[in-house]
Amino acid sequence: MSDEAHGADAPARRAGGVPCRVVVCRDCCCGTAKVTGVDHAAQTARLRAEAPVRVSACLDVCEQANVIVVQPSSAGRAAGARPVWLGLVNDPDAAEDIAAWVRAGGPGVAPCPEILDLYTFTPPRRRTAS
Repeated sequence: MSDEAHGADAPARRAGGVPCRVVVCRDCCCGTAKVTGVDHAAQTARLRAEAPVRVSACLDVCEQANVIVVQPSSAGRAAGARPVWLGLVNDPDAAEDIAAWVRAGGPGVAPCPEILDLYTFTPPRRRTAS
């Protein structure tokens, strides 16, 4: 069967792995007119050009809108990587930086670009008590 029949991530699956994936929050705040000046459809399309993208309902971190979660590939998980949560991704340059990182392999495979440290946050359910 062709790669088209298997989907965009067929080469990674044939190699024994699952590719890096991206989750975009697009619900009550993220992806809406509440976050002004962002072409939400273009942002999602840009990320989808690099990796499988899942559009999610509210991720319950509205104060961080627009939220994007980069999930590691199977190789990244094998290297110990966990999903990386990025908030306030309201600039096309930030989406480009995320797309480049995903293209390079994402968490656990490629180092996170330092510029993305400005967007990285820990979601509430993962924070540890002080």
